[in-house]
Amino acid sequence: MDNEQLKLENQLCFPLYASAKEVVKRYKPYLDEIGLTYTQYIAMMVLWEHQTINVKTLGEYLHLDSGTLTPLLKRLEAAGFIKRKRDSKDERNVIIKLTPAGEALKEPASLIPEKIKQCLPISDEEAITLYRLLYKILGSN
Repeated sequence: MDNEQLKLENQLCFPLYASAKEVVKRYKPYLDEIGLTYTQYIAMMVLWEHQTINVKTLGEYLHLDSGTLTPLLKRLEAAGFIKRKRDSKDERNVIIKLTPAGEALKEPASLIPEKIKQCLPISDEEAITLYRLLYKILGSN
């Protein structure tokens, strides 16, 4: 039996996984400056865009389940960046609202994408191609 298909070097999943970890690692020093983890940062990006959103919709944007989101949102709320409340029309839904402190993080966070762009060894054209391919994999294209 030939095991070529089981070699790590022949797997698409491995460079995707390792590259994702590497990119997140590059974000860490910049996110530490504003007091966010990577997952908190991507949640805040959705909130900076929408201001108010329910947990289910946030999870859909981030491809995360409520078991991952709940502790993350509790930490963001404890830090004063968001407020959570039950929807008065349907108590099963939790609404998240950006606070003024959360909004204030937007300005320093806006500098991070350019810093990341500078530390990744790919051209703008390659980045656009990679972006399109990754979203094709996610089925969001």
